[in-house]
Amino acid sequence: MSQDAAAGGAAKPAEESAPDDEKKQQDETAGEQPRQEAWAARRDLIAHGPDIVSTLVARDQFGQTGGYHYGDQHFHFGGRAEARPTLSGPIPQSEIDELAGVFRGCDSFDEALKRLRDDRLVILSGGRETGRRSAALMLLHRLGTGPIRSLDPPASFTTLADQVDTSAGYVVCDLAVSRNRPLREAQLLALRERLRRSRARLVITVEPSAALGDIASVRWEPPSAEDLLHAHVAPVTGESAWAGLSGLTAVKEFLTRHHRPEEIKQFALRLVAHHRGEIDEAELAAWGETAVATQVSRWLTEEKPELHDKAFLVSLAVFDKAPYAVTAELADGLFVRLHALQEPGLRPSIPVFGSSREDRLRLAHADGYVTTEVTEWGPLEGRFCARFRDERTAPLLLEEVWNLHPSARPALGEWVRKLADDRRPLVRTRAASAAALLATADLSSAMAHLIEPWADGRKPHAWLTAANALTMAQLLRVPTVSRILHDWCVGDVESRRWTAIRAYGLLGPVHHEETLAALVDAMHRPPPTAETDTGSADDEVPEEARQLADALELLLLAVREPVLAALAELLTTDRLVRPHALLAFLQACKQTKGDESDQPPVLDWYARAAAAEDPTAARHLAAFWDALLTDRTHNRKALGVLRGWVRGADEDPESESALASLLGALVTSPTNRRRVGHLLDTVRDSRGARSPAAVRLSERLSLD
Repeated sequence: MSQDAAAGGAAKPAEESAPDDEKKQQDETAGEQPRQEAWAARRDLIAHGPDIVSTLVARDQFGQTGGYHYGDQHFHFGGRAEARPTLSGPIPQSEIDELAGVFRGCDSFDEALKRLRDDRLVILSGGRETGRRSAALMLLHRLGTGPIRSLDPPASFTTLADQVDTSAGYVVCDLAVSRNRPLREAQLLALRERLRRSRARLVITVEPSAALGDIASVRWEPPSAEDLLHAHVAPVTGESAWAGLSGLTAVKEFLTRHHRPEEIKQFALRLVAHHRGEIDEAELAAWGETAVATQVSRWLTEEKPELHDKAFLVSLAVFDKAPYAVTAELADGLFVRLHALQEPGLRPSIPVFGSSREDRLRLAHADGYVTTEVTEWGPLEGRFCARFRDERTAPLLLEEVWNLHPSARPALGEWVRKLADDRRPLVRTRAASAAALLATADLSSAMAHLIEPWADGRKPHAWLTAANALTMAQLLRVPTVSRILHDWCVGDVESRRWTAIRAYGLLGPVHHEETLAALVDAMHRPPPTAETDTGSADDEVPEEARQLADALELLLLAVREPVLAALAELLTTDRLVRPHALLAFLQACKQTKGDESDQPPVLDWYARAAAAEDPTAARHLAAFWDALLTDRTHNRKALGVLRGWVRGADEDPESESALASLLGALVTSPTNRRRVGHLLDTVRDSRGARSPAAVRLSERLSLD
């Protein structure tokens, strides 16, 4: 039975009309997803989760900690577009004078001004609604070009030279430049010559995505929001009043968020009204705080947008800053479920080629941008992502749907549960983040509809989704989540113990003391019976023991010294913790940075501790290695790890030096001296010859 059917038993929506055999096969395939190691699961959470998981990155010590790597290509859609003439003609002098009174320059403006003065032509590359047209007009105004004329983008760039035939300033906004319609250097040279003869100047604005190749351009980066607000307010209130106005809490809060120039202008009008005594500071602050909430309420309650677009808005709230195509694709599934509630018995019609991407982002007050997405197969370039312009929109939208429109709960809950069964880590992680955000709005309902069904399910990947959801809920400081985790961690339900242990592992870098205490409590509970304990085929290590070791491994690699010191003490004083600690340390030693040229993280850790003359950390690491070598359960695998480190040191002098120091600390006992000597004698390369690093290490340690 699928997760959705188990949770609600509702009739399947129209989109799930696949034949029964095919659906059964899909469910079975989903249930057979391989076990994911804890560190890999953590990297998925960081890479695909929303901004609330950024605190997990703070203590990372190695590897790609995830997230998206944003390039410098940004496409801005939505809201009110910059005013621009639709036909060629002169720009009214009144518009120039009004703009000159409030315009503020910046570094990119100064660079463009110099290029325009020297070359008579400059290409200004910038996103929509960033003031690039205003900058173009002011560039021409500052150079005193006389009348300024706006030219429509020509159908053929070669015809542009015929239009700059008088001594004036010209601006061409939004020139389309692409690989199919490139801009040639020869065309620019001819245009510059014509501008010189006419004693004219020209500013061209293009999108950041314009395929300019080697053609020089200036990237427009607008002044700060504070500079823009000052430019609108100070000329009216006087410079002496600005210091007090800029210090208002409402103004400081406003300036911490992203705003379009038009929004800054509107806020400036209200700030001037406050200065005149027409509104108080509470009303001023309320404008910024209620603007998003008011917009969200209108989206959900008014007839427009239609239900299909409402579903897209909710999907974007879940997949904020994720690929647009994923957001739109999964929004259709939510639309089908909402439609089944609103119009039961009527099959919904999905407009396959409906609204354009730009129209949808404009509706959502969202920005689109091109980025490089990090995946398990490597970076994928050119991914078009979407994000709400105000970061408060996503949580407000989900909270309003969940709390103020409870009729939508069955559809929304079923949709989120379906997301958790998706094979894409991004989608599963965002299902968990949606549950966490809903938990901030109503914890008991989110637990009943989403988190508990996942934790009580039969699929390990559902347990992981529950763990991710509780992790993010704890990061959002949802009350009682900490108690839920502890109760589950030491409770009798195996799946909930698994969930809590994994969540503690993920939370370790943020709450390592609480996490370690809870994990130790779990290790002291009576072992599971044969009927409930699911063993692993890997040396028959019980699954729960593997999970506890995974959680400790995450703590070791992310927090390091404090956890290492605590475990080193428990290693010799607590026989129930010792096997878990040894397995965790062994797993940590097996980790790599993903780059064969780099030292393994634990070896690098030892090298740094020894080089920094930190005897405590170096002693604890050596003590763990000594315990591994003398432990019958882990001895063989520990020697295998050392063998791999020696082979890696063949071409890496730093690894060889670190190994020499570590092995030197281990060979102080006769037994370990024999073990290490035999190991170095038997390490061979692919041709069967003795490893060069092994030979050198034997000589340095006097083992030959």
